[in-house]
Amino acid sequence: MRRVLAPGSRVLDVGGATGVHSRWLADDGHEVTLLDPVPAQVARAAEVDTFSALVGDARDLPSADASFDAVLLLGPLYHLVSAADRATALAEARRVMRPGGALFAQGIGRLTAFTEAVTTRGFPDLGQADLEILRTGVWFSMHGGFPGGHLHSVAQLRQEVTAAGFTDVVVHGLEGPGTGALELVAEDARLVELAVELAERLEEQLVGRPSALDALAERSPHLLAVGRRPP
Repeated sequence: MRRVLAPGSRVLDVGGATGVHSRWLADDGHEVTLLDPVPAQVARAAEVDTFSALVGDARDLPSADASFDAVLLLGPLYHLVSAADRATALAEARRVMRPGGALFAQGIGRLTAFTEAVTTRGFPDLGQADLEILRTGVWFSMHGGFPGGHLHSVAQLRQEVTAAGFTDVVVHGLEGPGTGALELVAEDARLVELAVELAERLEEQLVGRPSALDALAERSPHLLAVGRRPP
């Protein structure tokens, strides 16, 4: 994000919860507005007092057209089960963004999330419901954790963002393919730092090879689509 945002950008953090991202963005000097549908989370975010915090819905943003330089959707797309709701959230993000502005839209990787759920359960026999998750990406209260939502493939996340009118869309794997191993050494900060650097360099080397980039991202638990509103 720091590579993309210009100094002093106006940023809308949609689904920002208690302000995990809004805090550091405000500390970086950006003018940040957080929006979340849960009043209790907004109240906690407002305590930080370095950014605005409002209750609101990603599908009906209480903001004027072209009023932000960047919009973050780092939660709504995987909480919205309906494709129509996700399309509405993306359309709203585009509406409130100035021409040339940047979108950051996060998804949960379908393949990696499915694999993690299966291994956590001890490799049980897969039923039709399990396979439907792989086919459609829809899950409801999948053995605890989130109450339900949508898992994206790289291609689907790119397609949804592109269909909403954004251009130059690139989907990144946030953790890289080695995230499972990194969890075993999470306390070794230097090792984690080197692993992240290796994943970033690998991604840089694959520029111009879209199928290879997609394969790399597909193995990451979280996906980030970055796009622009056309001028």
